[in-house]
Amino acid sequence: MEATVTSDAPGTTTGTAHPSDRIDTSVAHPARRYNYWLGGKDNFQADRDSGDEMAAHFPTIRTSALENRRFLQRAVGYLAREAGIRQFLDIGTGIPTANNTHEVAQSIAPEARVVYVDNDPIVLAHARALLTSSAEGATAYIDADLREPEKILGHPDLLRTIDLSRPVALMLVAILHFVPDGDDPYAVVRRLLEALPPGSYLAASHATHDYLPPEVAEAARAAARGGGPHGVINLRSLDEFTRFFDGLELVEPGIGSVAEWRAEQEPQPRPSVVEVSMYGGVARKS
Repeated sequence: MEATVTSDAPGTTTGTAHPSDRIDTSVAHPARRYNYWLGGKDNFQADRDSGDEMAAHFPTIRTSALENRRFLQRAVGYLAREAGIRQFLDIGTGIPTANNTHEVAQSIAPEARVVYVDNDPIVLAHARALLTSSAEGATAYIDADLREPEKILGHPDLLRTIDLSRPVALMLVAILHFVPDGDDPYAVVRRLLEALPPGSYLAASHATHDYLPPEVAEAARAAARGGGPHGVINLRSLDEFTRFFDGLELVEPGIGSVAEWRAEQEPQPRPSVVEVSMYGGVARKS
């Protein structure tokens, strides 16, 4: 069932959503597993079992999840404060928690407008927490998959909330590694960026095998090749992640660990690149 959450006027939200009939508690889902790693309560035993199994191979995965979340917040802060972006398209937003994209953006620019996209019915059930817009701004939620760019770009709730003739920040944080090579994630990102005007930005993060022990990296690659269960992580190298930014102008300090990207004000010392094993970057479309 598709969400019908709209933003007809600044600061207002309306809509209904009935996602409970779609929730399968027996199968792990990336958004709920991520919620578990962040210490949230919106998850089920299957999510916890999956999260614990991954943590057995990568013991610092909770650190990685926390640092990825902090990267999101710093990236939004940069885009709103320094780049002057007032529109955000956040795909793969996950279950609402503290300092969501609209909260960070609207704390800097109250008129900021944010569209969230996710395909987990648990996220849909909590969508109203993503719609607490400032009076000057607006938020909307779309129930869709990243691999459906045309559905996202043509959705009436997006078109009511975001003006695609003006710059937009496309947020793809910790979502691209859930898209296997067979679904051509590069083409998906290109299509989304094609719809955005010059002056728009891409902010993305991605799990990597570059710092993992060889046997763990190979096990992860084998799982991805085999299709694996829902939510298998397709780890990619620095070069593979960098390809998502082809044709864009990288913002300093370029692509690197999410724990280090513009993290001067974060508590020191920072987690190591090995502990986090997640790349992040922000780039501008000319």
